[in-house]
Amino acid sequence: MAVQARPMPDGHEAILVEEQASLRRVAALAAGGAPPAQVFAAIAEEVAHVLRLPLVATFRYDADDAVTVVGAWGERPHPLRAGTRWPLGEESLVARVLRSGRPARVDDVAELRSPIAAATRPFGVLAVAGAPIVVDGRVWGVIAASPAGDRPLPDHIEERLAGFTELVATAISNSQAREELRRLADEQAALLRVATLVAEGATPDDVFAAVAREAAEVLNLPLIGMYRYEPDGTATVAGATGNHPFQPGTNWPLDGPTAASLVRRTGRPARVEDYADVPGVLGEAALRAGFRAGVGAPIVVDGRLWGSVCACADQRMPLPPDAESHLNQFTALVATAISNTQAHADLRRLADERAALQRLATMVADGADPQVVFDGVCEETGRVLEACSVNLVRFIPDGFSLTVAGWSPRGEHVPAGTRLPLDGESVNVLVRDTGEPARMDSYADASGALAEVIRHVGVHSEVGAPVLVEGRVWGALIAGTSSQDPLPPGTERRLARFADLIATAVSHAATREELFASRARIVEAADEQRRQVVRDLHDGAQQRLVHTLIILKLTLETLRRESSTATPAVEEAIEEAQAAMRELRELSHGILPADLTHGGLRAGLNALASRASVPVALEVPSARFAASVEATAYFLVAEALTNVSKHAQASQAWVTVTVEDGALRVEVRDDGIGGASATGSGMVGMQDRVTALEGRLRIVSPPGRGTVVVATLPLSG
Repeated sequence: MAVQARPMPDGHEAILVEEQASLRRVAALAAGGAPPAQVFAAIAEEVAHVLRLPLVATFRYDADDAVTVVGAWGERPHPLRAGTRWPLGEESLVARVLRSGRPARVDDVAELRSPIAAATRPFGVLAVAGAPIVVDGRVWGVIAASPAGDRPLPDHIEERLAGFTELVATAISNSQAREELRRLADEQAALLRVATLVAEGATPDDVFAAVAREAAEVLNLPLIGMYRYEPDGTATVAGATGNHPFQPGTNWPLDGPTAASLVRRTGRPARVEDYADVPGVLGEAALRAGFRAGVGAPIVVDGRLWGSVCACADQRMPLPPDAESHLNQFTALVATAISNTQAHADLRRLADERAALQRLATMVADGADPQVVFDGVCEETGRVLEACSVNLVRFIPDGFSLTVAGWSPRGEHVPAGTRLPLDGESVNVLVRDTGEPARMDSYADASGALAEVIRHVGVHSEVGAPVLVEGRVWGALIAGTSSQDPLPPGTERRLARFADLIATAVSHAATREELFASRARIVEAADEQRRQVVRDLHDGAQQRLVHTLIILKLTLETLRRESSTATPAVEEAIEEAQAAMRELRELSHGILPADLTHGGLRAGLNALASRASVPVALEVPSARFAASVEATAYFLVAEALTNVSKHAQASQAWVTVTVEDGALRVEVRDDGIGGASATGSGMVGMQDRVTALEGRLRIVSPPGRGTVVVATLPLSG
């Protein structure tokens, strides 16, 4: 390298040769790819040796009106150690070089008013010279040298320093190029590691931690944090690196122009050069933690601003000028991870919801008791929606709301049976008045007795959907949360699907009640018709036959006294009348036995057992029951004993009647061959009759082990 210098006397050839050799050594070191710190230290030592100066230092200009010592050499102690930072000051050699972009010298440091001059004067620095280090057309730094004690600066010192600054600039350019390639490779490797995590379905928390760790390494910054924006204008830290107040899970108000708040406001990358100028809780906390500047990039998920990735720099390391672009590389991966997780969660939630709806629909189709359905819907709804409470209410015509069912994980919901006026502000009132889904995002200031009860059980907000039965608002299904955040948008639509099942259950229950009532009326009417037929037979045909028999017997006696030839004909007439009487009695017993009608179930079954073809052991209470219940029980036993006689090949039968849990339990058991069918016309008819009374009939008949017929008939009153 040619060094520009003025002509020198012949006695200085040795110094020139030594300077050229020094420059070659430094050039070889720089060309060999030595680290910048090593090059800076070598240059300082070579300059000091060649120029016979006891102190040489290389400074780098920083963005905050300061310089950092990157290399120094001295014969004696001095304060310009590598890594120390110094303010430029208004009057200093480094400030003059930066302003002019040219070499400069100060022959009397006493005239300088700067922190560097004040710090070095006690160490014998009385004069100083310097030359700029220009990298890519920009003044990157300065090499400064000082003589010992009161010795003057050598002639042409600025030009001689400039020869070394070109080597420094070359070393810096090469180093920056290598550093940029290395950083690019490191960034690509970091992005690949994070992308692999995302592709493998890692949780957002794992991805947040990995992004914070990898971005901090790539940018060489002490803090990388992910912030999730909340509906209340705050930000929650979702992931972070380092030891500082901004740990995952902490929540911060966005009350000042920090990087996170600027990104939220603009939806674009933002930078804060100095947190000392930023008011607010977040900015002040950053400043107290030692962070000087910050930069942020938005995280956009499915077209919506979800949060931001922010980086902070401290006093040791400035923010890279391209930090925003590097952060953007990571935010895309974070957004993908969040979107994937939300998609998986949506699919899982949809599957859970469909499974819950299927279970409930099966309950409704199977004719489960309405209260069982109501309780089941409340619980399934609460679990699917992750609500803290669910209530089913019925709107009563007198302007009241009656809680029919409820569920909560810890029993903290409005209890069933609660009856409150539909006044004030509540989801109940909104649904009743509009017939549409509604929500209350806060009950904090809501008026009315119902709102007071809701606050008391710890519910902060609610969503409700109407239960529509035959086009009328029958009631509402209501889900609540104790969180300050309301249930998410779309909850109304999901809640409505469960409310539809309630409406179906109510409609089915009403239809079933009408059907049972109708069947019961038919059975009762048929039994009443049987009783009327029995009465008609007894009071009509049977009485006439009795009267006829009496007349015939009197006639027979008269004819016998007179030895009439008509006697055989009268005797035959009496026999026919008696046969008709027996058949009439059997017929009336088959329609509705008098023993049952007058003596109750025990008397009726005793008479029935006495006529059976196999021995029958009876255990029947003497109490009387509703006529329809007694008749159904009687005919059931009659049909079962008939089957025993015809098909069972049994030696014994047992009839047991008990009252259990408000129902009459009738059991007929035999020790026959089993294998009985429940599809015979007689048992099918009995099944219909038992069902008409809302009862249940069960037949168990394993081959070779006898048959058991059990009926359960609800008792009224």
